[in-house]
Amino acid sequence: MKVKIGKYKNWFGPYQLAELICFWVPNKKDEHGFSDKPDWVHKFGEWLAHGSIEPESKVGEITKAFKDRPETWLYKFLLWIDSNKKKRTIKIHIDKWDTWNMDHTLSLIIVPMLKQLKETKHGAPDVDDEDVPEHLRSTAAPRTENEWDTDDNYFKRWDWVIDEMIFAFECKAFDDWNQQFWTGEIDQQWKKLENGNFQVVHGPNHTAKYDAEGADKFHARIKNGFRLFGKYYEGLWD
Repeated sequence: MKVKIGKYKNWFGPYQLAELICFWVPNKKDEHGFSDKPDWVHKFGEWLAHGSIEPESKVGEITKAFKDRPETWLYKFLLWIDSNKKKRTIKIHIDKWDTWNMDHTLSLIIVPMLKQLKETKHGAPDVDDEDVPEHLRSTAAPRTENEWDTDDNYFKRWDWVIDEMIFAFECKAFDDWNQQFWTGEIDQQWKKLENGNFQVVHGPNHTAKYDAEGADKFHARIKNGFRLFGKYYEGLWD
């Protein structure tokens, strides 16, 4: 297998051009603590895009969300450049042995991606209470002021789900988890029967035991990790 996937191509339009021209203007923090260029730089970009600046809405005034506004020649030129520039590089070669144990092969790739996502993510999707332990559910957190606010366990739920995904795929990538449920020593031989078949016969030193109940619980956690991966697949973004 050989995979080469390049970076996303960034859109460069009138607003980005305005910020580039005004590179000397220092950023300012808004009321939420986010750092950005002053509002007049954004309006400059609006003028570059449409040749005019929309007046600010008054309190209580109802305005159309998306207006059909004229596009300047500069805006059209930048759109043309964007449509013709090289797209994201995607080169994938699959060898025949990659699908012999495809579940194992994919796990080798998914594990490091999930770990990086956990470290670099900037948000989280909605995670159902039924998918996490009781102490991480929204009902276990202090009540929020508004129904649209995130509770104190919101991001903790997503971290827990990602950890369960990582656990499941690590077990698949390094498929020897079952060994931990064996104890003792194996002492067995093959005994040939009169009918020509063979039977396993335990020797005097055979003390091997298998914890089937523990293995079943462990495997159930693995299967749940795969289930969570499928359920929250569209939430795997940074």
